[in-house]
Amino acid sequence: MSETQDVGQERIVDLPVLPLRGVVVFPGVITPLSVGRRRSREAVQAATAKDQRLLVVTQRNPETEECSIDDLHGVGTLCHVLQTLQMPDNSLRVLVEGQKRVVVKASLQSEPYLMLRGEIPEEPTEESVAMEALARSAVEQFERVAQLAESSRSAPAVPAEALAAAMNIKEPGRLADFVAAHLPTRVEHKQAILEIFPVRRRLERLLELLLREVQVLEAENEIQSRVKEEIGSSQREAWLREQLRIIEEELGQEGGYSEDIEELEQKIAEAGMPEEARRKAEKELQRLKRTPSVSPEAAVIRNYLDWLVGLPWSRTTEDSLDIKQAERILDEDHYGLKRVKERVLEFLAVRMLAGENVRTPILCFVGPPGTGKTSIGRSIARAMGREFIRLSLGGVRDEAEIRGHRRTYVGALPGRIIQTISRVKSKNPVFMIDEVDKVGMDFRGDPSAALLEVLDPEQNNAFVDHYIEVPFDLSQVLFITTANVVEPIIPALRDRMEVIEFPGYIEEEKIAIAEQFLIPKQLKASGLAETDLTITRGALSRIVRQYTKEAGVRNLEREISEICRKVARRKAEGKKGSSRVDGRNLHRFLGPPQYHYGMAEKEDEVGVATGLGWTEAGGDLLPIEVTLLPGKGDLVLTGRLGEVMRESGQAALTYAKRLMERIGVAGDRLEKTNVHVHAPSGAIPKEGPSAGITMATAMVSALLGIPVRRDVAMTGEVTLRGKVLPVGSVREKVLAAHRAGIRHIIIPAENEKDLEEIPGYARRELEFHCVSGMDEVLSFALTRPISSVPKGKAGSPFVGAPGPAQPA
Repeated sequence: MSETQDVGQERIVDLPVLPLRGVVVFPGVITPLSVGRRRSREAVQAATAKDQRLLVVTQRNPETEECSIDDLHGVGTLCHVLQTLQMPDNSLRVLVEGQKRVVVKASLQSEPYLMLRGEIPEEPTEESVAMEALARSAVEQFERVAQLAESSRSAPAVPAEALAAAMNIKEPGRLADFVAAHLPTRVEHKQAILEIFPVRRRLERLLELLLREVQVLEAENEIQSRVKEEIGSSQREAWLREQLRIIEEELGQEGGYSEDIEELEQKIAEAGMPEEARRKAEKELQRLKRTPSVSPEAAVIRNYLDWLVGLPWSRTTEDSLDIKQAERILDEDHYGLKRVKERVLEFLAVRMLAGENVRTPILCFVGPPGTGKTSIGRSIARAMGREFIRLSLGGVRDEAEIRGHRRTYVGALPGRIIQTISRVKSKNPVFMIDEVDKVGMDFRGDPSAALLEVLDPEQNNAFVDHYIEVPFDLSQVLFITTANVVEPIIPALRDRMEVIEFPGYIEEEKIAIAEQFLIPKQLKASGLAETDLTITRGALSRIVRQYTKEAGVRNLEREISEICRKVARRKAEGKKGSSRVDGRNLHRFLGPPQYHYGMAEKEDEVGVATGLGWTEAGGDLLPIEVTLLPGKGDLVLTGRLGEVMRESGQAALTYAKRLMERIGVAGDRLEKTNVHVHAPSGAIPKEGPSAGITMATAMVSALLGIPVRRDVAMTGEVTLRGKVLPVGSVREKVLAAHRAGIRHIIIPAENEKDLEEIPGYARRELEFHCVSGMDEVLSFALTRPISSVPKGKAGSPFVGAPGPAQPA
């Protein structure tokens, strides 16, 4: 809808508004517009439905979607809609002709389209010689702009028909508007001309813009000519760089390249490089001086020199080796790990007494995840007063990751060893290389082989990175490596390192770590005070046993964090009082238990013996069940047993058969009996020879029908002759038996020395039986001696089916 009324000498119009982005429409100029916004389409349709009159106003900010009067410039153009075309994407193509300038006065409505009230002002004109001179000058400069724009890369070309039309316009006001509409300049400049009502001032402003545009285009063409003369048109990238240099010269910013050269000279002089490295740096600097700044080779040389001068050739930190202080720091940061701490203190003591002259070994911390390997490295750095840096090699398969790339490759960089040393700005940091057991190899080389020189104290004083190309001394770096298992590490690399085993934490150690470290840490992380939450030792014991199954304490920390988060939410909701978590209400915080450990059998049973096993999560009970079935004398092994454990089962059966022959029981009926051996928890893989005596005991029990004592657990490897061989992880296995309620432990005699590692509270409550042969095992594990079975009177060969013990 539009209305026009005369009020004195003023003309007031109420018109639908079409906001424009990046376009200014001038009176007397036909302009095509693309309309996509909803309110804009509604405004066009309202105009075409009435008198084809529309007010177009340019937005102040092109990014604004829904405009109000405050988002528009104060002067727009009254237009006549010549044509509208509906497009497939629901937008409109509109052809409008500008008629009059309109000063925006007030907003009348915003929906369904914007309608404004405006005033059509008088545009004073004058006819004079000065006006004619301004008009001619404007046409001449417009023609000059059109000529220069043809050879410009940045300015849009002026259409030839627009230039011809401008030459034929006689009215100065129309000429100014027409030329401004076709002038390749910014929207702000065009809007400024639209807002000038006196024709003379409008022409003067237009002429200023034309002269400025001529100067810019002439300077651009001159720059292009100079650049083409110096480097040629085929090298586009170099042409752009040279163009930038000439622009800087025109602006008075020359000298930057020479300043860079002087800065590099100063850095080389202050870097403290060895003679060979200094000569290399000076040689490359001379090449850089002779290389044009626009050449790609200049960037390569500059990058190389930056890496070279950035290395800490002579910068070191002073060691502060105090063994007592180091011991205090290790105890503050870690609980337990007695052997590990002792070895670290011995290592530091040797460094303190022998100084830098001794070639100390490379330490390799090996143990399950979460047992404190990386944090021990940080504590060593803190105790020595050195910088600490860490590099993880898990999944690395490219040798160049260690030694770097040759500079002949595009985008070449130094290896990760040199990069990390450069970042820490010290020549003697504590450098921890994590996950050396997870390094792979493929067609790009073997990173483990590249580590041989890095970790060899006899060679790393002259380590050469392929990118740096000069020796760098790594002998002062204290390298520490970590791994979860030793076997994947290549023998040559393993030989260069001293392996320190990190055993898994036992339950008591985990509880102590939680009380001293984890709970305070998580309380602080959750924004809680110490009085807001109390977790009892009973609750921590249940978390360790029933909610985590690990050698370290990472999952234990996660469970404690979950409890803290729930308490933090309760506090944030405004609930008062502290929370106490104990064994009875733990499930309210963590849900039902996720794991369970084996417990002692409730009755003495035939064919069921309790073994002791070890996993990465610690020790656990390993019950073995044996059942006799009619068959052809085969051995059936189930329960996801590994190859070594299956061989132990074969050896145990052979021993049992020889024992039966020796005591004259069962006779040839064993040839018609299948022996089925099963290890429960069949989804869990099991491996190792330590269940040998357990399987042998269960087989003898099943064959003779004698129950096995329920309060006895055992571990040991069995041979065909019935010898009992030593096994590992005795401490973890014994503590698992103690936790399960076992009272008697059978271990190999050669493992008696390992009992010193068992905590005193467990040793006092357990009775240990150190054995050398199966006869000793059977004499204690079975409820009655095997001699009580009459020779040849064993009855059915299937008498050993598992079940409760019968009265003797």
